[in-house]
Amino acid sequence: MSDPSPAERYARARETQTHPITAAFAASQRFELDPFQIAGCLALEDGRSVLVAAPTGAGKTVVGEFAIHLAMLEDGDKAFYTTPIKALSNQKFRELQDVYGPENVGLLTGDTNINGNARVVVMTTEVLRNMLYADSPALRGLRFVVMDEVHYLADRFRGAVWEEIIIHLPQRVRLVSLSATVSNAEEFGDWLDTVRDDTEVIVSEIRPVPLEQHVLVRGDLLPLFDDRAGIATAQVNQELMRIRSFKGSNFENNRRAQSMNSARQRGYEASGRRPPKGGQRPVRSANVQRIERIDRPDVVRLLDRATLLPAIFFIFSRVGCEAAVQQVRRAGVRLTDQAERAEIRAIVEDRTRNLLDEDLAVLGYYEWLDNLERGVAAHHAGMLPAFKEVVEELFQRKLVKVVFATETLALGINMPARTVVLEKLEKFNGETRAAITSGEYTQLTGRAGRRGIDVEGHAVVQWTEGLDPQQVAALASRRTYPLNSSFRPTYNMAVNLIDRFGRPRAREILESSFAQFQADRAVVGLARQVREAEESLAGYQTAMTCDRGDFAEYSGIRRELSDLEKLNRKDANASRATRDRRQTQIGTLRRRMQRHACHECPEREAHARWAERYWKLKREVDRMRRQIENRTGTVARIFDRVVDVLGELDYVRVAADGVTSLTPAGRTMRRIYGDRDLLVAESLRRGLWNELDAPSLAALACSLVYEPRRDEAGPGEQGLPRGPFRRALGDTQELWQRLDDLEREHHLPGTEPIAAGLAQAMHGWARGALLDRVLSDADMAAGDFVRWAKQTIDLLDQLSIVADAKLATTARQALDAVRRGIVAYSSV
Repeated sequence: MSDPSPAERYARARETQTHPITAAFAASQRFELDPFQIAGCLALEDGRSVLVAAPTGAGKTVVGEFAIHLAMLEDGDKAFYTTPIKALSNQKFRELQDVYGPENVGLLTGDTNINGNARVVVMTTEVLRNMLYADSPALRGLRFVVMDEVHYLADRFRGAVWEEIIIHLPQRVRLVSLSATVSNAEEFGDWLDTVRDDTEVIVSEIRPVPLEQHVLVRGDLLPLFDDRAGIATAQVNQELMRIRSFKGSNFENNRRAQSMNSARQRGYEASGRRPPKGGQRPVRSANVQRIERIDRPDVVRLLDRATLLPAIFFIFSRVGCEAAVQQVRRAGVRLTDQAERAEIRAIVEDRTRNLLDEDLAVLGYYEWLDNLERGVAAHHAGMLPAFKEVVEELFQRKLVKVVFATETLALGINMPARTVVLEKLEKFNGETRAAITSGEYTQLTGRAGRRGIDVEGHAVVQWTEGLDPQQVAALASRRTYPLNSSFRPTYNMAVNLIDRFGRPRAREILESSFAQFQADRAVVGLARQVREAEESLAGYQTAMTCDRGDFAEYSGIRRELSDLEKLNRKDANASRATRDRRQTQIGTLRRRMQRHACHECPEREAHARWAERYWKLKREVDRMRRQIENRTGTVARIFDRVVDVLGELDYVRVAADGVTSLTPAGRTMRRIYGDRDLLVAESLRRGLWNELDAPSLAALACSLVYEPRRDEAGPGEQGLPRGPFRRALGDTQELWQRLDDLEREHHLPGTEPIAAGLAQAMHGWARGALLDRVLSDADMAAGDFVRWAKQTIDLLDQLSIVADAKLATTARQALDAVRRGIVAYSSV
């Protein structure tokens, strides 16, 4: 880095004088802070909230850490750091403990409660939302809230929680919103400024470590771009385009191979780079119209020779990740030396010491450990969380050199690599195989390049049949990832808002949501179009003015007549009565038209042409007006429908003076969170689960949270736990059907049917069955079972708080029965 100019030195000196805390904090960091990081810290020191949107790996979290630093400088001040997933919370908890000590840092993730009254608490977003609705004492002294990965606000299942927090946080609390690069950051910042006051928007699209883009063709790493003039202006490597279009003879293949070698060399020379080691072998002549992909072990060896490890291979399926590890293992690849293997074994044995020996065998521990010692691992949601955390730690320590991962790894976990490899540019989206978006490409390749370690990161796309280099270049160049609200009112949200603010104020609060903000902005554009169109309508109306009479009325009759005649011609299968009725209407309209004063006007057809334009534009204006009407107050209208359902079921009542208040059932619902809040509250009120024992209640709670795979068949009567469970499940399913009908009557979407596919396995687990048997009954990976078990625990915990004494006791027993073995294991 060059020495600062006199002007830069003067600016820094002024900054040090006016913002001494920022200056001292920046001086204490391992890296010189980037301008966007400095700007975020300055805004916080000035007492403002801040939105920071920057690429993955750019160091956004430094701004959040500065907010915590500010809180720790003042006695009694507190800071909350929220994350969307527990793994991120666990990671951040450990990092902050290292800085501020275990006594000052807490963790709350629903199933983990460590030092919850600490001055710095890391938590999942839902935990903070629940605190706000309960007006928790823990909120006292809160000065800063950091919302990491705030772009999760667009998540259609959980995104509303982010908006609830932003809206309901006390105004005294400064908000630090950290987001990936989104194309409408300014719009989001405008909304934050509206609801939070005084929010600085800071957007950076600069990666701290430059990213080199490659395409792997056979055993050769070819640059995607011909130069480094910046991705926005870079030309796609023409040799890649020739490979794609090549259909010539073997003679031409030989010519192409020679051309490819020289073009590749020119590409590197033009950019001033050296080709990666191991990537300089000449391309063999072959029929490159069908270029065979090289095996994964060969790709790993190539990257190793080119000093491009550690690497993350993104494979969009769990089975593919595990198969890739086995493929590399069978090929005898070993990326570690003896000292590294010993260190890996020591770390793994320490981190898994609390797992039972009989469970380790079921979990494939010994083969997993052998793969780790080779420097290779998989990472996906089906893995036991403990195993995933070990992989993350070993990768960060540079002991594991290659990870085959699903895209869940790209979601915020701190696992930067030197190289990211994309084997394909499409994935299964739940319904079909679809091309990844530019936002997803940016998120995935954002893992490449470790700040302070790598001079540049590397993104490698493997050549596949039909690959279009221009499409790859477009993915790499675009930054179109809009942040769109997924906010919608829920029953729990409605009762909490009514209880705290009353119904009128609750409606106002909901109208301040980002969802309504975006809808209103769209309305502004539509309203402008309507105004412009109305000017044109006035002009058309003037042009069709007739001195004989009202030509607008006359043209309306003509139009109605024409539409009816067309309908009669098209609808040949209409009944005789319908056709006769239409013929009568046609006759009436024709007589009205002929008697109209304008019918005899000599300029009639000239007026009619203007009238045709008028009616065509008027139809469009009417359509836009309907759109405006539908979008204005959208969220508040949904809230009214939700409250109507609650009123019909006696969760709220409207007094004679028009004031809406909660009934006892409504007050219970305040503490019931989740998609099935209404079903759970109504089941409790009707006593549907009162006769269940602990294993059966665990099985039923699991059935309420479990979401089956799309192709998963129901368990059938024989696949369900016996006894009271079946009766309680049947009663609950009948209740769900009645509630679903009621919701649809009120134009609400309803919820998915209850899925009991995991009930038998959860029942067995709560009764103490062995892990091997339970995973066999569940027919799922250990990580998936743990995830559903923890969601079951979360619902049981809610029941233990809100249910009557007997059922609350059963819920606590069920919770304890489920929270054992691999489910109870936590690395924090």
